[in-house]
Amino acid sequence: MHAGDRYQVLRRPLVSEKSYNLMDTGVYTFEVDTDATKIDVRKAVEKLFEVKVAKVNTLNRKGKSTRNRRTGKVSFRPDTKIAYVTLREGFAIELLQR
Repeated sequence: MHAGDRYQVLRRPLVSEKSYNLMDTGVYTFEVDTDATKIDVRKAVEKLFEVKVAKVNTLNRKGKSTRNRRTGKVSFRPDTKIAYVTLREGFAIELLQR
């Protein structure tokens, strides 16, 4: 990844009950590109949201298999990668606050 590709590193923020509970502790959850490293995620978040990142944890999720009811054909959902980004004390991402 290159620094100019920060919009491609972060795909979308994940919004769920779990992610909202983590936001109270300064942890934000994003779906990221499957090839992105922790360093790429850190640089993208710091550049886009103008915050300081304390640490990044990543998680790879394998895509589930799905079956078409009518034809019985089996297909697969895509693999995804999730990043849990912990911000330094005193920083917050305002767009994602409740």
